Amino acid sequence: MSAASPIKTVRVELADRGYDILVGPDLIADAGTHLKPLLRRARVAIVTDETVAGFHLGALTASLDAHGIRHDTLILTPGEATKRFSELQRVTEWILETGIERGDLVIALGGGVIGDLTGFAASIARRGVDFAQIPTTLLSQVDSSVGGKTGINTAQGKNLAGAFYQPRLVLADTSALATLPMRELMAGYAEVVKYGLINDRPFFDWLEVNLDAIKAGDVAARTYAIVKSCEAKAHIVALDERESNVRALLNLGHTFGHALEAATGFSQKLVHGEGVAVGMALAFDLSAKLGLCSGQDATRLRRHLERAGLPNKLADVAGPLPDADGLIALMGQDKKVVDGKLTFILARGIGEAFITRDVDATPLRALLSEREPA
Repeated sequence: MSAASPIKTVRVELADRGYDILVGPDLIADAGTHLKPLLRRARVAIVTDETVAGFHLGALTASLDAHGIRHDTLILTPGEATKRFSELQRVTEWILETGIERGDLVIALGGGVIGDLTGFAASIARRGVDFAQIPTTLLSQVDSSVGGKTGINTAQGKNLAGAFYQPRLVLADTSALATLPMRELMAGYAEVVKYGLINDRPFFDWLEVNLDAIKAGDVAARTYAIVKSCEAKAHIVALDERESNVRALLNLGHTFGHALEAATGFSQKLVHGEGVAVGMALAFDLSAKLGLCSGQDATRLRRHLERAGLPNKLADVAGPLPDADGLIALMGQDKKVVDGKLTFILARGIGEAFITRDVDATPLRALLSEREPA
């Protein structure tokens, strides 16, 4: 790409499985250009949902048609409830029925639910067929489409069945964000904030200044936020693809957040990014209680989340919620539990997150017992 090109490229370096993330406008309308070089034959299968299909499927198929790429489409029901075993079976068997081979491509067109489910199905169909991510939400563009985590929810918790399976390409079309309701956009923004909190305080500073521009649809601000987030995740994934160590940092707020999502039935009461927002605030509150970071940093984070219209305390979650012990039990289903001990991502300050399993249950229980508005 030329320096003047609006398309930015972020490389995920994973030896012979590395791939590009393209970030910019109108990538769906030009998807055929980017996908055709990946194909052994001009054949793809598209998985999407009803909502996304109404906005973007026509542009995608028109581009595929223009490049002579044959396509079949499966349209699913939108929502977190689709990430379950019965739908995994449906998608996997559909991929096989279409005759997709290992040299063909399965395309996930949608948000995190479609990307996670489709990627998992691609990983097991014929013991692995290629797939590409075309994420249409901010959350999926900066988080779930990058790094190869795929999966579904189970009765025991969120994303507990899945596989590490990398895409061949990610097309993050910034134009697609214009179709999102503000609640969904800001739910994705929580994951953007996370990257500043982990190890990039200057990025968090930038977000404080540019939040209003991001909310208002400023293309340059949104593109910068997405590229910075993808660069941060790509760097960590390259160091630790299968989350044996440093990649766990990307779960800041998620141990709390996933428990809250489970407690609210994976429903619209609390969507994923909102659970992460509350979880990040709780992680900083716990860090402050333990004397690891200043209360000022915890307050600064909460105020920023409030400006974004995001929930940031237990009282913001549409109840009722389990008591502290009930929430801790839900947290115990987290994938990062080792020898029965929860893995926490805590912080010594904004931009100074770290991994620990040495957390006293008493301050944790006290924190989760606080239900009054801050």
